[in-house]
Amino acid sequence: HVQLVESGGGSVQAGGSLRLSCGASGYTYSSNCMGWFRQAPGKEREAVAAHYTGTATTYVADSVKGRFAISQDNTKNVLYLQMNSLQPEDTAMYYCATNGALWAVDPLSPDEYKYWGQGTQVTVSS
Repeated sequence: HVQLVESGGGSVQAGGSLRLSCGASGYTYSSNCMGWFRQAPGKEREAVAAHYTGTATTYVADSVKGRFAISQDNTKNVLYLQMNSLQPEDTAMYYCATNGALWAVDPLSPDEYKYWGQGTQVTVSS
């Protein structure tokens, strides 16, 4: 079965960096749409970035553009989210997701995704 496991969250001060990892198993990682999403308490889940693992095409939400970047290690079936210049408003639970398909109509929409990890907490203090 499809399994996504996030790691790498933690607490940092504003301006710091973290790298999140998402280990994937149970499906064809090499040709899928995957995404990173986040949800702060009392807020809706929002897209951070999306990535087609087959073509390495990436989409990044405007709110984090220039600060966050996706990369992948196809040999390990791992998707990374490098987060730089973190701000308190980046505090949230971060989730990795996949739609288990080659393509998505709107890769930055949470509704596109069928499989989700358990999340990893990121806390940024000022």
